[in-house]
Amino acid sequence: MTHPMTAREAIALVTDDFTELPFSEGPLEGDGPIGWPGYAAAHGRAADRSGESESVICGTGAIGGVPVVLLSFEFRFLGGSIGERTGARAAAAHRLARSRRLPVVALPATGGSRMHEGMRALLQLQAIARESALTRAAGLPQVAVLRDPTTGGGWATLGAGSDVVLALPGAQVGFAGSRVRPADADPAAYTAEAQLAHGHIDAVVPPGELRAVLGRWLTLLTRPAEGPVPPPYALGTGAGPLTGATAAVESGREAVARARHPDRPRAPAYLDAHFTHRAEISGDRCGGTDPGMLCGFGQDPDGRTVAYAAQCGTATRPAGFRTATRLVRLADRLGIPVLTLVDTPGAANDPQAERDGAGPAIAALFEAVATAHVPITSLLVGEGGSGGALALAAPGNTWATPDSYFSVIAPELAAAILKRAPEEADSTADLLRLRPRDLLSLGAVRGIVDGPPSG
Repeated sequence: MTHPMTAREAIALVTDDFTELPFSEGPLEGDGPIGWPGYAAAHGRAADRSGESESVICGTGAIGGVPVVLLSFEFRFLGGSIGERTGARAAAAHRLARSRRLPVVALPATGGSRMHEGMRALLQLQAIARESALTRAAGLPQVAVLRDPTTGGGWATLGAGSDVVLALPGAQVGFAGSRVRPADADPAAYTAEAQLAHGHIDAVVPPGELRAVLGRWLTLLTRPAEGPVPPPYALGTGAGPLTGATAAVESGREAVARARHPDRPRAPAYLDAHFTHRAEISGDRCGGTDPGMLCGFGQDPDGRTVAYAAQCGTATRPAGFRTATRLVRLADRLGIPVLTLVDTPGAANDPQAERDGAGPAIAALFEAVATAHVPITSLLVGEGGSGGALALAAPGNTWATPDSYFSVIAPELAAAILKRAPEEADSTADLLRLRPRDLLSLGAVRGIVDGPPSG
């Protein structure tokens, strides 16, 4: 049986450049704040066994060339539990990060709050949450790498409270630790892989890839592009952004057909053409994921970071809207401009979508886009179906490709609402004035974006 990864092994996994912060708390006196019998002796044995004086090691280092503040937990020290000294060290690390304008990387392996200190230990979760909030308000990114195990208050603060959450394969991750779960609980539900599937973490990363992945994330989160993002060129067409008519789309029916054509470029093709590399966030942190909404951060050809949220042509689910909201708010806090790609027939409208909160999810995205301080650029690359598409569109800075349409509602649904025959959907499409050049004349888009110059 292999031993759990130690705090220092975790640090060595991500950096060779680590300087530990000095703490001089001294030996624990008495039996702690609530007089737990034998606590001082247990604390001393934990120090002898682990070689550490507390359950967390804090310091500075560089990962992928980016200076960071690191917090790494030692599970051999009383289960990596959080006590008063743990909280004080975490607070000191966050204060250092803010004073030096450095990202925070947490490497938790913890069973939660330390019972030997009672409520004095539990209150540390509030203190850690406050420090994290102050770091967040300072515009500094926080990344967590969940080790085995990460449970209880450690998961609910250091882990789930981070901006980007990675995990090692097979790590036990959950609020309930193994000894307090229902007897019939499925252990598989308390794993990193389950948390990924349900939208609570961003990726499961093998140990051998962790340093490189973490380095890419830190680079992306700390090097924002400047100013608004130019709209990506349309793929496979003509010659640049236009503010007048482009290749004629003769009817609304033709515009809809072009937008729905199976061979037209989709969001992944635009993202691949626009970025040299990118990293995705995953999930809405409310139990859901939507593969039809791609969100993350990419590096442009100048080496600067742009955030993106891209619909992939499917009906967007509530989890997709919430993930996009999370992306826009994170980018806004970090000062990273945003690119959105609009392409959806509309918001999902099945009963499960209503139970999952489609209306509130769309409302939150409208608010995030409307109140963002960073510039947002939107490109309509396919279908623009009603409010489900408009929620992702930047007011005053939305562009359209020739293979697109935007409409208050799909022509077929408009015909049904107006009690017209199904065969009248084509004429209804004309009445809706949904072609790219109609959108331009109506002021709904800034321009029609064609392809890059040849040569």
